[in-house]
Amino acid sequence: MNRNPLIPFFIIMAFGIVLTFVLSFKGLGDAKEMAEEKKGGEKTEQTAEFNPEDFYKQTCASCHGQNYEGGMGPALKGVGERLSADQLKDVLQNGRGGMPGGLVPADNIDAMTKWLADLK
Repeated sequence: MNRNPLIPFFIIMAFGIVLTFVLSFKGLGDAKEMAEEKKGGEKTEQTAEFNPEDFYKQTCASCHGQNYEGGMGPALKGVGERLSADQLKDVLQNGRGGMPGGLVPADNIDAMTKWLADLK
């Protein structure tokens, strides 16, 4: 009834080696896809139409709150009344206070600005 204490370590090691090979092959496939996209080939689903609300939930909600109520960053409800569209665009491009600039891709800044200005 004496078990060898090294067996679990060998199983974990074998699993890690197999996982490394599997992820390497996955990465090779993704690299080919990225190279084709860079050359101007067909783009993947990541470049789907920009949705400002989804972008907010993924990128901005951690500081500005899930319901735009603020938190570490200021509340965004009624921000269109406090700042003009040009000021909002400037904040999105260059940042302000603790907010870094460049979080919103340049080709989507106008859509995000309009969405923020209309946010009530």
